[in-house]
Amino acid sequence: MTPVLALSGVTRRFGPIAVLHGVDFDLRPGEVHALIGENGAGKSTMMKIMAGFLSPSEGTVMVDGAPAAFADHRAAEDAGIVMIHQEFNLAAPLSVEENIFLGREMRRGPFLDRRAMQAESRRLLERLDCPLDPRRRIADISVPNRQMVEIAKALGRSARVLIMDEPTAVLTTRETETLLVQIDRLRAAGTAILYTSHKLGEVKAIADRVTVLRDGRKVLEAPAADLTEDQMAEAMVGRDLTDLYPAKGPGGADVVLSVSSLTVPGHVEDASFTLKRGEVLGFAGLVGSGRTELMEGVVGLRPSTGRVEINGRALKRGDVLAAREAGLVYLTEDRKEKGLLLGKSLAENLTLLALDKFSGLTIDTKAEATALTDAIAEFDIRAKDRLMRAGNLSGGNQQKLLLAKTMLAEPDIVIIDEPTRGIDIGTKQQIYTFIRRLADAGKSVIVISSEMPEVIGLADRVVVMQAGRIAGEVTGEAIGEAAIVRLAMGLGPAGGHPAGPVHTTKGGDLKEAPAP
Repeated sequence: MTPVLALSGVTRRFGPIAVLHGVDFDLRPGEVHALIGENGAGKSTMMKIMAGFLSPSEGTVMVDGAPAAFADHRAAEDAGIVMIHQEFNLAAPLSVEENIFLGREMRRGPFLDRRAMQAESRRLLERLDCPLDPRRRIADISVPNRQMVEIAKALGRSARVLIMDEPTAVLTTRETETLLVQIDRLRAAGTAILYTSHKLGEVKAIADRVTVLRDGRKVLEAPAADLTEDQMAEAMVGRDLTDLYPAKGPGGADVVLSVSSLTVPGHVEDASFTLKRGEVLGFAGLVGSGRTELMEGVVGLRPSTGRVEINGRALKRGDVLAAREAGLVYLTEDRKEKGLLLGKSLAENLTLLALDKFSGLTIDTKAEATALTDAIAEFDIRAKDRLMRAGNLSGGNQQKLLLAKTMLAEPDIVIIDEPTRGIDIGTKQQIYTFIRRLADAGKSVIVISSEMPEVIGLADRVVVMQAGRIAGEVTGEAIGEAAIVRLAMGLGPAGGHPAGPVHTTKGGDLKEAPAP
């Protein structure tokens, strides 16, 4: 079968630096071809070339077996090639309907046919089981719903080729399942789909073929049925990943953080827990259970009532600076919008939380440069250029920069929300090792994660939340999928009577409970 879209010997350089080296790749009608690799392997560059956002430095792009040169992404879209970006291409002040039809508005005479556009927007969103009102502004809807709008926008273009860059990174389990069903339908209708994801269970489940990139080179192409998740992971990083999680430590006995009867209005009610020195404390629960809101309340990012003590001393409520000065810091789950200044340099981002160490009458740029050198070495931040903007780093390297920025403040207690969201498995291993190293050095760490294996593999103790309340705690040998799921679903500890079937997805994510 002639590929609908292909690359032949494609190399791409940015200045003297090559990020793709002679790559061959093809997409056939009616197949899902997964493209996987570590952050920085060249996946995004390759997809942007196929979608007309970049041109190859060498090599050829072919459509239906003939060479093609796209002037821009609009020319690629005219040829039926549509890309869903990991970074949303949505206009926040506009409505859902206006975004779906932006640049191809439906008209009735000289006027916009808003009724028709709203009806078609509803139809597209219903295909994705997303009952959004098309008249709502993008700025007012959740991140997962924004992703669904991006996907609906692409579906509305009747693409022959759909390039999907990490489409499920911000989706809940239920939304992911809905999307995978839709991908199956598109495949059956003859659409060629390029699919990237760091969730290898997801790749195994949906892909027909898998291509692995490493350092800008294709190192493997095979039918998905012939590959295990471990084989995919090892091809990505070029090393054995058997010991993904480091050995757990003994932890300490001293309580360093005590939270009593903390309430975050509208999100969390009467939450109490403790954190010990040298401990990794996991927080598990369904999406929407209140884990993030609880921690934002603890550090002062949200209004809250209750008592927080650090080493026996009460922490002033609603004061993030007071928390930092007391040795407590929080790494947000949203590194792009809340964690980093994407338009600023690596050094400017690195020193932002500890700027007092680098400022007098002016900023000590020499000290900043030294700190960046140390951070690049300690956290293995892979940057093509030290002067580049943080937004031009891969997702994994952005997360490492966020970790480095946080640790420069020399905290004793670190709260890390979704530490490996959108991160490849090799970088995950590095971050897991870093977290355990912190605990072994006597720091205390809270890890919030929606990934079951991550919580089980990292935590010395697990607190489980359900519907804004702490449902229970699991420790030691009892830390396992069944015990955590029961609490997260509101079924109580083992030995109770379940109200219905309890299970996790293949990747270990918790299923969502029905809305109360």
